[in-house]
Amino acid sequence: MNDQQKLLNKLSVAQFAAWELHLYLDTHPCDASANEMFRKYTTEATLLKKEYESKYGPLTVSASNEADWLESPWPWENERSCD
Repeated sequence: MNDQQKLLNKLSVAQFAAWELHLYLDTHPCDASANEMFRKYTTEATLLKKEYESKYGPLTVSASNEADWLESPWPWENERSCD
């Protein structure tokens, strides 16, 4: 797994944890521990997303400035390895 894949994996983990905690807090809004973990994972996901986008380009079209995402290599332009 290369550095880009590792960073994207860390981002996915943080986003998943934040989403699951969000769902839990829908039915347990007074759980202070869950609220704290939600804030932690939300902040972590935001920071990881900024890091990823600064290194590798936007993750979504709405994250870019106009057509900046067109400057990044298309998926089929990247070298693939089957490691």
